[in-house]
Amino acid sequence: MERKFKVGVIGATGYVGQRFVTLLDQHPWFICAKVAASPRSAGQSYEQAVSGRWKIDREIPDMIKKLIVYSSLDLEAFCDGLDFVFCAVDMPKDQLRKFEEDIARLEVPVVSNNSAHRGTVDVPMIIPEVNPSHAAIIDAQRRRLGTQRGFIAVKPNCSIQSYVPALAPLYHFGIDKVSVCTYQAISGAGKTFEDWPEMIGNLIPYIGGEEEKSEKEPLKIWGNIVGDAIEPVNSPVISAQCYRVAVQEGHTAAVSVSFKNKPTIEQMKEAWASYQGEEIAHGLPSSPEHFLQYFEEDNRPQAALDANLGGGMSISIGRLREDNIFDYKFTCLSHNTLRGAAGGAVLTAELLVKSGYITYR
Repeated sequence: MERKFKVGVIGATGYVGQRFVTLLDQHPWFICAKVAASPRSAGQSYEQAVSGRWKIDREIPDMIKKLIVYSSLDLEAFCDGLDFVFCAVDMPKDQLRKFEEDIARLEVPVVSNNSAHRGTVDVPMIIPEVNPSHAAIIDAQRRRLGTQRGFIAVKPNCSIQSYVPALAPLYHFGIDKVSVCTYQAISGAGKTFEDWPEMIGNLIPYIGGEEEKSEKEPLKIWGNIVGDAIEPVNSPVISAQCYRVAVQEGHTAAVSVSFKNKPTIEQMKEAWASYQGEEIAHGLPSSPEHFLQYFEEDNRPQAALDANLGGGMSISIGRLREDNIFDYKFTCLSHNTLRGAAGGAVLTAELLVKSGYITYR
């Protein structure tokens, strides 16, 4: 690496934005050069802008504290001199789609934590260990946008990153039907127990938009590039229920699955243990040593014990057993603001650097 890439974080004062700036501290490839947030924070130092609402369990990085916050409405000034940006801004979807395309048309790549472009057919939605080849659709997207460097790539919904990685090594057995219940931490809503005391000892059986995302997004991840679009697969059929639970970090998924070619339990465990994904996703700075880890203990994985496995970038699996309706059932866990949000986006950006889509400006 001849020098570090200059990176901007948009939505830097929110929960995921705070994760981004901590992950970029001492990153071997990237340096956080600029931060942006809503106009009410513009002109303040980053330390001032997050005063009283810092949510991450580590100190604000020294290299970030004194950065002056740009307004997210002043895109040209913010993007000037940046190699690419991470986007975690809170904005209505229609506005956000245009916002991210405006950045791309400034010839600045966008790696987005947001959902606005996950359904856009020429925007790759990437889990690096699962579908890195989808980055190739960027060429078609650039033709549509009329850009040379600029493009948008997105990471999937945080909830599906607990169980889609566990299903990926089993896909060749012909996954037919999936029923999944996700139990999602309050940090997924940008909250802590301090500012959401109503969640203490509570469970809410609804998270707006999550069930539709959980049922549709995996089909795009397993899809194929056809012409200038990623075509989602038609199966498996996925039924999802999504609950908000009294956990700070870590999304748990209870998965039941049926196969066209039913594997044995031993074959499933071997598939998880040996899964490597494509070569290009290996050895990135944020890659965990073990992507998937299976626990034999009946009471694992647990959010309190296992969410931070692999620096919060590993997927934990446990309780594999036969099911009375489906073929098998098992439990998965991922760290929702690391693997599921900022960490997954940083890993995706590393992949896009390695594959030549993010370059120095």
